[in-house]
Parts: sequence; structure tokens; C-alpha cells
Amino acid sequence: MIEEQGRVLGVESGAVWVETVRRSTCGSCQARAGCGQALLSKLGSGSKPGFVRVLSDSFHEVGDEVIIGIPKHAVVVGSMWVYLAPLGVLFLFALVAQALGFAEPAIIAASTIGLVAGLALVRWHARRHAADPHFQPRLLRTLTSNVAFPTGG
Repeated sequence: MIEEQGRVLGVESGAVWVETVRRSTCGSCQARAGCGQALLSKLGSGSKPGFVRVLSDSFHEVGDEVIIGIPKHAVVVGSMWVYLAPLGVLFLFALVAQALGFAEPAIIAASTIGLVAGLALVRWHARRHAADPHFQPRLLRTLTSNVAFPTGG
């Protein structure tokens, strides 16, 4: 489970909206001197607030500090779809065009069409699994709560 700390911004039935701060991991990376991500982080794009809909079975109020998590398999599968599907379809279209004896400009056009088709495939897959709870972030625990508990007296 990959975890992140956040703050509840909104509550709805079965879920909460959580604000997280995206941070760069450049401080712990050995290659940060020659990395474009480190440069972007220095320019201010490394820590932006993100708003995430998180599944939750318990009661929370706006302002609660929480830990959210997403299963590692969801990140791995999602990364494979985002990176490999467009490239795979691009290469497939290029190889088919080459095997059919097309000229180089037609092979390039087929590759471009393959890339667009691969991106459309990724979009279809994302929409198909948008409501799948196995791919949704979950609220793991509450750090601090704004809920006031009555005292006995």
C-alpha cells in the first residue's frame, strides 16, 4: 500500500475529498543533479495541492488529518497501461505498415495513428475501471479529528 497524508476538504456518502501535497522525491535520489524532475521541483512545480476522492466507510469532518493509501498493484497496472499500451500499439502499427511495404512517410503516419489508438485504448481502460474499488484510494486511518466527543458528567 502506498500511503500519503492529507486533509479532508469535503464529505459525501461513502467517500471523502482529501487534499494532499504532491512532493518530489528528489531529496533522496542520487541522480538529482542531472534530472529534469529536480529542476521542475526547484521551479515550484514540485509541491502542488492535489484533490483526491477517497473511499471511506467511517465518519469524517472537514479538516480531519488522514492517511490515504492506494494498492501498489493499482499503481503498477496503471503505469503499465499508460506507458506500454501507447508504445506497443505504435510499434504494432509501424511494423504492420512496414510489412505491407509502405513507404517511410506512410509508416510514420501509421505510427502516429497507432499512438493515438494506444492513447484511446488507455482512456477506454481508465473509464472502464473508474468505479472499480480495487483501483481507488482508500482512507486508512485518521491522524487528528475535528469531531468533538461529549464528556461524561
